[in-house]
Amino acid sequence: VSPAVSPAVLPRHMDSVLDILDALESPARGGSPGTAAALGRGLGVCSTPGCRAVLGEPPGTPERPPTLTPGQWQLLTELLRHDPATPELGAVLAPDGSTVALGPLMAGIEAGLRSGGFGLPLPTLDPPADPLLAVTIAETLGTSFLLAERSENNVTALGPGGCWDDVENPQNYTLRGPPSPVPDPVAIGAMDGVVLGARLARGPLPVAELLRGYYGSGNGSEAGRLPSSYRRRDFGALAGRGRLEKEVAAVLGVLRTLSPTPELLRDVGTQEVAAVARRAAQEFSERYVECPAIVPRCLWGARPYRGTPAPLQPPLGSVFLHHTLGPAQPCQTFGACARAMRDMQRFHQDTRGWDDIGYSFVVGSDGYLYEGRGWHWVGAHTKGYNTQGFGIGIVGDFTAALPDPDTLALVRDELLPCAVRSGHVRPDFTLRGHRQLGHTDCPGNALFQEIQSWPGFQ
Repeated sequence: VSPAVSPAVLPRHMDSVLDILDALESPARGGSPGTAAALGRGLGVCSTPGCRAVLGEPPGTPERPPTLTPGQWQLLTELLRHDPATPELGAVLAPDGSTVALGPLMAGIEAGLRSGGFGLPLPTLDPPADPLLAVTIAETLGTSFLLAERSENNVTALGPGGCWDDVENPQNYTLRGPPSPVPDPVAIGAMDGVVLGARLARGPLPVAELLRGYYGSGNGSEAGRLPSSYRRRDFGALAGRGRLEKEVAAVLGVLRTLSPTPELLRDVGTQEVAAVARRAAQEFSERYVECPAIVPRCLWGARPYRGTPAPLQPPLGSVFLHHTLGPAQPCQTFGACARAMRDMQRFHQDTRGWDDIGYSFVVGSDGYLYEGRGWHWVGAHTKGYNTQGFGIGIVGDFTAALPDPDTLALVRDELLPCAVRSGHVRPDFTLRGHRQLGHTDCPGNALFQEIQSWPGFQ
């Protein structure tokens, strides 16, 4: 008898999940669109009182389907077993560079399929709450803010983000701070669950096909900007601040009617519920909908800073806009933008002799900001003015052509207002192109012309 082979360790990447879904749903192998959702429930996707009120009690613990290898079954079980103490174990890295918790994603997919008429109908909740928002974000958000309010020692209700050990073969995701019930991967998985659940409510589609279209497939695929990179915009269109506030309040009302009432709500009055819902919706929207996502240094593969960084004294009064010139082509995927960051850092450190990449932040045409020196450390972007403002570089050469409209909007309508709201930049800040402060053509004629109509330009 051959010794038991330990299952090959699969990367915790969305591609691994897509392979599993293909195996589960393929009609040739006896699968169907609801198979993955049912398995997810059996493995513990929906373990909270509110989620169970919507989707029903979970079926018994499932056996490994014959279409999955032991390694695939082990990964799926680990990703979907809900353990509030270790939320990072339920997450995978997506091709756009974001980290997605599978639990809220799968709950949203099941709610979407069922409201689209596939499987058991969803219950009518009292007070009326949207089942899709209830199982993805509203319950988690409401309970997280209630817990934070009740806690003695200044607990946060959202975040933190984290980093993978290796983006090519992700195995371990480490949070960069004490976890709340809504760390970044849970927020992202919930937003994706809402966006994709809403799509399924319009008519069933094989889940693997839906996810492949949304996330793209193949790590480092160079096909251009992925639909998943628009999640903040698309989620905001479905559940803006007002809608989210209403749904958080409604789901806390639903929890109150469950027997026995969850401990958390025992002596919480209607006013307090309303206040919690308002604060939760506001902070969630500011962090995950109205502000752009920032790819941390550890994720794009930054080398360490050389020497000792000098701290900035926020709020600063200026923002300086640059184009990177090299690479001359805008980067449209996580793989290409991360590579551009590593190349620029190498050039700035090895050729220019600087301590680090010079820019505070770099903007890709993939929908993401990339952390350079960040909000806290003096950069090397605008000689003579580095302590007075943040240097924002947009990847590409914008002498003759402009960045695409989405990239311009990311800087003008999201990054700048967000920097003011978060206290990094003064409300009366001035925006300037690099050429106004030094002998250079930066940020390129086309881009310099464009920013003259932006708020704060002087």
